[in-house]
Amino acid sequence: MASTFAVLADPNRREILDLLRNGERPVNDLVDRLTLTQPTVSKHLKVLREAGLVDVRQEAQRRWYRVKPAPLAEIDAWLAPYRRMWENSLDALERHLDTMPEEGTRG
Repeated sequence: MASTFAVLADPNRREILDLLRNGERPVNDLVDRLTLTQPTVSKHLKVLREAGLVDVRQEAQRRWYRVKPAPLAEIDAWLAPYRRMWENSLDALERHLDTMPEEGTRG
């Protein structure tokens, strides 16, 4: 998982994953949507593929990329306790705010 975090540390790779979230796309489509050159996008896709975050299929001369969710599920599972921590903190804040007098009801 450490290598997955290292791969996701790059904002361009996260943006590529965001673009692939809704379905597979060819490299040229990714290049059109990003402010990167085709060789740069291809390098990022190679890193994502080697990390197991994307999969590629060849169709004639085009390569189509899509997200592989399994490594992301591992990260989600790792983040779950932190999410609960934040939820508990927000619940405590909500309870505290509920006990405060309403604005304008002070006397």
